[in-house]
Amino acid sequence: MRLVLYQRDSCHLCDLALDLLAQARVPDFASVFIDDDATLEAAYGERVPVLRDDVHGRELAWPFDVDSLRAWMEAA
Repeated sequence: MRLVLYQRDSCHLCDLALDLLAQARVPDFASVFIDDDATLEAAYGERVPVLRDDVHGRELAWPFDVDSLRAWMEAA
């Protein structure tokens, strides 16, 4: 599983998502900031933070909590 967290600069919800990822002990993931990318802005602008599993093409969009995050990870 290759995880990417799509987020914005100065995003309170993104900060909360990062905290949840730490609480759930999510393995390494990449952080991608969408602010200066028109394509990513169009895809994720209203939905950030979004955690994407690039291998399986699955996405977990906000809002999520530790339990739903763990369940999403286990479903892969």
